[in-house]
Amino acid sequence: MTDDEVKAFLDGRHVMNIATMGPDGNIHLVAMWYGFLNGNPAFETFTKSQKVKNVRRDPRITVLVEDGDVYEELRGVEIVGRAVVHEEQGPLMEVAENVVERYIPVNDPADIPAVAQAMATKRVCIEVVPEKIVSWDHRKLGGAY
Repeated sequence: MTDDEVKAFLDGRHVMNIATMGPDGNIHLVAMWYGFLNGNPAFETFTKSQKVKNVRRDPRITVLVEDGDVYEELRGVEIVGRAVVHEEQGPLMEVAENVVERYIPVNDPADIPAVAQAMATKRVCIEVVPEKIVSWDHRKLGGAY
């Protein structure tokens, strides 16, 4: 994918698979809704979650966003980078509000801050700062593999 295609794809409503290094050296893999902070993918999560403990110890992170149900439709973006934990209310609320806008049906947009605030209790946000991005789009193969 081009840089613009990667951005458009990530701007879509997908689930992000998040891989961090567990304390025993195993990969801890979870799926999360995500938003953006500083133009980078970011997610909010409980402060005491395993993924937060993992990135505080080792900030390496790999995330994957993908879609497609058959081979010729598969596309995705893998980001290898560094996790930055934000405990401040400003960045946390920015991400939480973005997640609400992207994933949670709210009848009145004026309610988004209140829903995000309720969701942000006892949480931090983690920004994924890319160091390497790999993407693919099998739709561009035109049936030739």
